Amino acid sequence: MIKRVGCEALPTGDARVLSAATKILLPGVGSFDNAVQKLQSLGLIDVLRERAAAGIPFLGICLGMQLLASGSEEGVLPGLDLISGTVRKFSLDASQTSLKIPHMGWNLIRKMKASRLTAGLDDKARFYFVHSYHYECIDAADRLLETHHGYAFTSGVERGNVMGVQFHPEKSHRYGMQLIKNFVEL
Repeated sequence: MIKRVGCEALPTGDARVLSAATKILLPGVGSFDNAVQKLQSLGLIDVLRERAAAGIPFLGICLGMQLLASGSEEGVLPGLDLISGTVRKFSLDASQTSLKIPHMGWNLIRKMKASRLTAGLDDKARFYFVHSYHYECIDAADRLLETHHGYAFTSGVERGNVMGVQFHPEKSHRYGMQLIKNFVEL
């Protein structure tokens, strides 16, 4: 998707390369603790925190967004703690039997605040989701987007230069392309 918007990305697990990055996109699929352990084994935890503190644009996608949190119910290891919050498992009640976990498929977003990341996205913007856990921000001002699946949950976060989205923009057609374009142009 980054190539489709006319930019280049350099996939890396090298802390030296990452320490020179002008933007960071942290993707992720899988489990919280496994991802944290992988980042630890590559020596990336401190450099990710340092680059975020340096003010470079930083975007977490799916599990990458969840890793921005303080921690997760899915595991015991601490997250990057770049945007204070906890990742919690969906908790649907017995009356919501038509809804499945994981939350998988297309869903709408609702903007909770203005952001350059979501510029140009209208009220009909739909994104593709695949997840069983969702972010709960400590500070409501960090909530960028909200989506409904049984109840309203945070589907996007933003604090300064650090942002995250729960959905997969790379699978979300024109809306995902707009979001990625916005990110690379920050």
